[in-house]
Order: sequence, then C-alpha cells, then structure tokens
Amino acid sequence: MVKILLNGSKGRMGQAIQAIAEAEEVEIIAAVDLGDELDAGLDACEVVVDFSFHEATLPLAKKAAEHGKPLVIGTTGHSAEEKEAISALAGQIPMVWAGNFSTGVNLLFYLVGKAAKILARDYHPEIVEMHHRHKVDAPSGTAEHLLEIVREARNLTPEQTRHGREGVVGARPDDEIGMHALRGGDVVGDHTVMFAGPGERIELTHKASDRRIFAQGALHAAHWVLGKPPGLYRIEDVLGLRD
Repeated sequence: MVKILLNGSKGRMGQAIQAIAEAEEVEIIAAVDLGDELDAGLDACEVVVDFSFHEATLPLAKKAAEHGKPLVIGTTGHSAEEKEAISALAGQIPMVWAGNFSTGVNLLFYLVGKAAKILARDYHPEIVEMHHRHKVDAPSGTAEHLLEIVREARNLTPEQTRHGREGVVGARPDDEIGMHALRGGDVVGDHTVMFAGPGERIELTHKASDRRIFAQGALHAAHWVLGKPPGLYRIEDVLGLRD
C-alpha cells in the first residue's frame, strides 16, 4: 500500500480518489484541504497527490520539496507565473503533472499530435470542450494541453489561438487554432479536436462519464513516481506513450 497525502480531499476528485483508494493499493494517511496543517502528513506519506485549487498547489509543492516527497498534480487553472514556479521545484523532487489522468484522454493526446503533424495546413484545427456547470476555469486543463500539442506540431504561437468568435472576424487563416469552452449540466468532461480540411473533416473525441477513470490514473501515477529521479513528468511518461 502506497501512503499518500491527498490535498483537496473534499472536492469531487478527492472524494473519487478516496472511494477507490483501497482497491488501488493506496492508503490515504492524510486527507487535507486549503488551510489545513501539512507537516505531520508530509512526514508520514510517501507521495503527495493534489486535486485542490490553483492557489494551493505552489505552497504544497514547496512543502513537498522541503520534505523530499514526490508530487502528483491534477489541479488546473494555474497562471503562467504559478506554472513556472511549480515547475521549477521539479528540480528537487519527481513531479507528475497532468490536466487529465484518463488513459483514453492521453491516447487522444497522442493521436492528436500525430494528426496535427501529418495533416496539411489547410486542415484547420478546432478544439471544443464541455464540462459541468460548476467548473470554474476555462478552457479546461485537458483542452489547454490539446492546444499545446497542436501548437507545437504546427509551430504556432499563442497569439494564433482564437478563443471563440463573434462579429465580422473575416476569413479563417490556415495558421489558427480555434478554442471553444462549453459549460452546463453535470457533464464530467467531453473533448473533441477536429481538423476541417478540403472535402473532409477528421474528428477525434473523448467523452468521460465517470470520475473514477481520473482517480485510477492519478493513483497509478502515484505508484509510478515512487523512486523516480527529480524531474517534471507527464502522464504520457507514466503510460509509456512517448515516442
């Protein structure tokens, strides 16, 4: 049994992780939330798992680094400054950071990267995501990673991303990525990347119906990261999807 400190224990993902912990050979020795004392749990745990709020991740990562504990991050919505500061701590501890721990979504990441490289520039990428009405950040962390994958494959800049469209925006250029965030109901998480080309359209879609898939992926990462050297890892590393 891997002993973990779970940050964000009262949230949807925190509850999902606690529901399957025993079956996934994990013991939650400290279930904490924003403002709770961390040192005792950090002393006793082997791995820290974070599904909290973006402002809580950096203080937690600093504490994990002080205690020399590996860190698994599933929290999203961080600013560029927060991301940079958290990533810098990966020089001290192994860190798995992912916006989505689903096996299917990470296969989607892999396939979208392949498609973006293979298809010509006149196959126009559009990313559409939908989540439940309570999600506070947009686009989702998963959609942001899909955007990064397409941007890198097409050698595009952040300025070439279009978040929604309104008014007379003119013809769509080839070197643009459309990004669209939908919210409503109790949708767990839907993500589609389409490449609209001349005479045809390719769509790659993943739809989640149960948060258990994310919880299982995060706990798999908690097992995997034990004993790894310091560094910033993605779930693709955990699943062996790197080329």
